[in-house]
Amino acid sequence: MPSKPPLFQSGIPSLDAILGGGIPPRQSFIVTGTPGSGKTVLCSQIAFAAAARGVPVVVATVTSEPHDKLMEALSGFSFFQPEVLGEKFFLISAYSALKRGAKEARELLLQTVRERGAAMLFIDGLRSIRDLWQDEARLREFLYELGIGLAASNCIGLFTTEYPLERLMALPEATTVDGILSLSVQPHGSRRVRRVEVVKLRGRPHLSGEHTMLMRESGVEFIPRLEAVPLELRDEPPTLKRMGFGLPEMDALMQGGLPELSTTMLAGSMGIGKTLVAMHFAAAGARQGQKALYISFFDAPAMLRARALRVGLDVAPLLDDGRLTLRHLPPMELEADAIVRDLLEQVDALGVQRLVLDGLTELELSILDPSRRRTFLAALAMRLRMRGVTSLFTREVSKIVGTELDFNDAPVASLGENLLLLRYVELHGQMHRLLSVLKMRDSEYTADLREFQINNTGLKVLAPLRSAMGLLTGQARPLGTTIGGVGE
Repeated sequence: MPSKPPLFQSGIPSLDAILGGGIPPRQSFIVTGTPGSGKTVLCSQIAFAAAARGVPVVVATVTSEPHDKLMEALSGFSFFQPEVLGEKFFLISAYSALKRGAKEARELLLQTVRERGAAMLFIDGLRSIRDLWQDEARLREFLYELGIGLAASNCIGLFTTEYPLERLMALPEATTVDGILSLSVQPHGSRRVRRVEVVKLRGRPHLSGEHTMLMRESGVEFIPRLEAVPLELRDEPPTLKRMGFGLPEMDALMQGGLPELSTTMLAGSMGIGKTLVAMHFAAAGARQGQKALYISFFDAPAMLRARALRVGLDVAPLLDDGRLTLRHLPPMELEADAIVRDLLEQVDALGVQRLVLDGLTELELSILDPSRRRTFLAALAMRLRMRGVTSLFTREVSKIVGTELDFNDAPVASLGENLLLLRYVELHGQMHRLLSVLKMRDSEYTADLREFQINNTGLKVLAPLRSAMGLLTGQARPLGTTIGGVGE
């Protein structure tokens, strides 16, 4: 059985990933989208990348607009390489031939492809051809015969058109070509977000659904949906190793710490001490020689160091020798797929074994489609585990005190194998901090409720509380002894 010809590399690795490895050879594609969605930039970027590799490309314009105007518009992108123009990147105008007829235009294009030995023909603006001819049958025949001619020349056809996807699918162009790539700019609140979708790809598996598209100085970039990217799972039994916080009383509740490779949610109300507890977890690992990465949506590294130092936790030596890394993700219009892509790249580059993400709610909100949140976070947890990472995520509980513990809006089922709760409890008109282990999957733990204190001498977990009932409600009722040194 003859081997299949190799896929054509677009020069944009993220696009090749969405296409299942690259562009199938000898096929014709339409890139569709409304004006401003990035069609011309994308196809030009692919063309320049091919030309830079020494692959001849023919770019045909179908309007009377001069070529220098197109090149000027593209010159602001770093993929633009004027040295390949006329050498491997050939610009022609098909406008006059199109006005004469379909046969003349087809012959011009195919002759130029053959003469230049081109492996790609990019036609910018099929809609202009439709508007010029006003003839469905002629356009269908033109595309069909052009596709046959390109396949015979072992050349890929790349065409842009300015139609929303729904409109294109009702036109003959959709059935004539081998593949359709849809670009869109969608409103989301006060923002507009870019998306890409492979709508049609003949004979090739690909990543389905919409994916994030970014327009940057370097050109177009795509970020496949995290949960859509295949992951090679390893069926391995859990380890018995524990990853402690360096707080003996707290670690004892969990038989030495969190299970290795697990994912933990540390939930608590505002100001309760989640950041300091999480910093102890990262620092404890770093002291044992495990690379730790602490990512905060709220605090810059200098602020984190200062807050830790105020309670006696000096992380400066761990930062200096690279065992601990602090990163700040300030509140910006970032999307979750971009955040997690960068996070996983840092994990890989640093060889991280312990990860803290301080501010799970911010990550959740960056997943613009709420229906994705559980599957997205489950996919993230799985990828971290496959990388040998033990993860701790902090999440704010909205109520400081109250009779309800409601995690219905939190991704506990998909993300938190372990759940630790930090909560205020009110007794005798004073607020006390309470710590409890609510859940540890497939692992023994002690369900004692512990008061803990934070002051300039450190974070200290106190003895088990036996002095009151209703502690988890945040509104305790005394049983006749004391709590936090306060009598009845």
